[in-house]
Amino acid sequence: MSDALINGLAGAGGGIIAQLITYPLQTVNTRQQTERDLKKEKRKLGTIEQMCQVVKQEGWERLYGGLTPSLVGTTASQGVYYYFYQIFRNKAESEALERQKKGIGDGSVGMLSSLIVAALSGCVNVLLTNPIWVVVTRMQTHTNILKKDHSNRLATPALEETVLSAIEPFSYSTGHAIQEVYDEAGFWGFWKGVFPTLIMETMLKKLKKQRSLSNPDNNGVTALEIFLLGALAILGATVVTYPLNVVKARLQAKQVATGDRRHQYKGTMDAILKMIRYEGFYGFYKGMSTKIVQSVLAAAVLFMIKEELVKGARLLLVKDGIHTVKSKLP
Repeated sequence: MSDALINGLAGAGGGIIAQLITYPLQTVNTRQQTERDLKKEKRKLGTIEQMCQVVKQEGWERLYGGLTPSLVGTTASQGVYYYFYQIFRNKAESEALERQKKGIGDGSVGMLSSLIVAALSGCVNVLLTNPIWVVVTRMQTHTNILKKDHSNRLATPALEETVLSAIEPFSYSTGHAIQEVYDEAGFWGFWKGVFPTLIMETMLKKLKKQRSLSNPDNNGVTALEIFLLGALAILGATVVTYPLNVVKARLQAKQVATGDRRHQYKGTMDAILKMIRYEGFYGFYKGMSTKIVQSVLAAAVLFMIKEELVKGARLLLVKDGIHTVKSKLP
């Protein structure tokens, strides 16, 4: 089994577990990012309060709205990224050795090459998996009021001001979300928000790679140390890239065809300019505290579990190799 495949499977496994643990926080954060109260009249709910509100008005299942496509997306994203990272890394190492034979360099992959490898892997990941995350965003921001409270809930001012979410009594499935995106913007609608996502992904990978390059000899690092290092790295990355994350969520969420044009975005620059004009720079940081908690926990769990899975897989391969050799001996 190749290193690329081992890293890809380990990344996918760690991503699934991290996603299951932190998904309710992710749902609430997406709603916070896409909420637009231009007059700033609504009282801002805390993360716990908003989770309780979702449970009370829509049911527990809405905290896990879009979980299935999200798990598919997480598996695909982590698997694709680590698989292509290993391929690009192997190519960079081969080129470095070729240069060494020609008397250029010491045969090791430099910092710039490592950053390029990480950025390229992230870009491939974004281009291949963006449609999944568009569907996930739609399902997370969809508001499905419980039938028994439907008539009363519609009269509340808070729900009247909801822009992105369609308030409907039926079960909103993955199929509904896919059809909605296609009806709204056609095939290319599944790549909404891809530009800010590419920028964000490149920045994230560069920040993570710089952190790993500062400690290249990590053979003796424990799972706990990996957990803490991962949490610290993603904390800084989240703060730096959060505004792009908000713009991406706004573009991927449901666009209302009628009503206030301040809520409608034609593209990345249009979204940025309207947010600055009507909401100020605060609009780019809505729900950041929730995102920090979710991202730190998810990334730390991913790093820790991925490393343990990689170590376990390599250990099994070594034991299997030893067993095979022994069985061939006379």
